[in-house]
Amino acid sequence: MSVIVQKKGRKEPPENKKRELETLIDLMKSKKYVIFADLESMPTKQLQLIKKELRNEAIFRVSKKRLVLMALEKVGLNKERVEPYLKKGVLVILTDTNPFKISMMLDRLKMPAPAKAGAQSPKEIVVPEGDTNIRPGPMVSVFGKLKIPYEVRKGTIYIKSDTVVAKKGDVISQELASLLQQLGIQPFEIGLNLIVAWDGSTIIPSDVLHVDLEAVKSDLITAEREALGLAVEATYLDVPDAVNSILVTAEREANAVIQEAGLALDKETAELSLERAYVEEEAIASSLGDKAKELGIEITKPVAQPQQQEKKEEKKEEKKEEENKEVDVSEGLSGLFGM
Repeated sequence: MSVIVQKKGRKEPPENKKRELETLIDLMKSKKYVIFADLESMPTKQLQLIKKELRNEAIFRVSKKRLVLMALEKVGLNKERVEPYLKKGVLVILTDTNPFKISMMLDRLKMPAPAKAGAQSPKEIVVPEGDTNIRPGPMVSVFGKLKIPYEVRKGTIYIKSDTVVAKKGDVISQELASLLQQLGIQPFEIGLNLIVAWDGSTIIPSDVLHVDLEAVKSDLITAEREALGLAVEATYLDVPDAVNSILVTAEREANAVIQEAGLALDKETAELSLERAYVEEEAIASSLGDKAKELGIEITKPVAQPQQQEKKEEKKEEKKEEENKEVDVSEGLSGLFGM
């Protein structure tokens, strides 16, 4: 009689885990981007609000780290590339929306939160000058320990000047956390922080996903100004704005040469020469002081005709517009990040 011996092998995974793995694989295959977020210290209420706000943009799924890594392997991502970024509880965001846009949407949904003792400060914290409405007593020693300049005014502690009480990365003490709470200062933020994103080929870490739009806009404006300055300097006539600046500069330099040579080729340059002569005479009279009156020197400023005055005002406005000109980059930023 033969005996059938069942070989011992790996235990069959539960059905619920098998279904979860299949669901993750299907979702990852159906969406362009897989984004991972940090759930640490994330209140459930806030997470529900975020899911509601982004319900048309993304699918949110909380799953075990092991199942997520197995699903990633099935869709072509080596788990070693992403595993260092992930913790035990993983929030997976599956979307067809550009991860940079998702990051900015999440930033807008962040809410202020009070400081926690033992936590690192996310930024520089400043207590402002002014009345604290805190009565002197035990709190006086806290102000002294934190080196906050103060005095007592009308029975309450008054901070004498704006004071930095913590720099980015500093550990918040219990005394500081308590003081900030009493002052109504909430330096922390509650929100969903992205860890890493994957677009099917490239791993995008969190520091790259976070975009400071104002800084980018400022950099683009600066670059545009510098490029225009270079075009003007090189007399690059293919740039319309550069041509205008070149002509204005040429006219100004030509007028300076005419005045320096004492020439008056037309009415306008003659007026400029007279104005310059007046300025020089006024400077001489000012240097003489009271001696000018003794010598009978009196300087009378030439009165500009209404038409001349109108032209001057127009030139001032043109110059002001030229100086304040900025490039509108808002639409360019939207195109840059696929929004």
